[in-house]
Amino acid sequence: MIISETFHSLQGEGSLLGVPSFFIRTSGCNLRCAWCDTPYASWNPTGTEMTQEEILALLDAAPVKHVVLTGGEPMVAKGMHELAKAIRDLGHHITIETAGTIPPNGIACDLASLSPKLAHSTPSVEKAGAWAARHEATRWQPEVIHAWMNHCNYQLKFVVRDDRDVLEIVQLLDEAKIKAPAHKIMLMPEGIDGHKLHEAATVVAELCKRHGFRYTPRLHIDLYGNTRGT
Repeated sequence: MIISETFHSLQGEGSLLGVPSFFIRTSGCNLRCAWCDTPYASWNPTGTEMTQEEILALLDAAPVKHVVLTGGEPMVAKGMHELAKAIRDLGHHITIETAGTIPPNGIACDLASLSPKLAHSTPSVEKAGAWAARHEATRWQPEVIHAWMNHCNYQLKFVVRDDRDVLEIVQLLDEAKIKAPAHKIMLMPEGIDGHKLHEAATVVAELCKRHGFRYTPRLHIDLYGNTRGT
């Protein structure tokens, strides 16, 4: 399995915000988001080939119960099901951060952090070439979202900019008959710069108040800036 990075930090997003966690970031992704904040694991995937035993040895040295499998897109990583099972067998809580384009197929998971991509995520042809059409055709897979929701506990996390994005979310969920309670639908501001993120956060907070959805910050950016390994 190609691993981009592993690190011990605090969960920066979602319902487990602030929980000490061990992150395993795989390299490789089936999408190319225009605003991707981890291009080293998606647009230009790099990393180190690691065995399951090597990964588990690093996890063993971290004093945590919670493990986050992330990417890139962790569900495209070879051996992910086997790794998740091994982590579960060790008694850890597993969060899988996924775009929700690949079904779970029985993978060990305690919290599926589903982050479907909205229209503004699609990159331009000038920037992404053939990936632009591929991304647009792949980014929203409602049947896969349903599969994850039926598989384990979940949260739906959307990167939003303005009210148009929230209206898109409402329409997508309605058309797909995805009936998630409001507290499981989370809106997160876009940004990797602390100042710009703060400005965007106030807009998103008002959108949450207006529509009844849950706000999630990007705690790791507030604490450490846009820094790898955090």
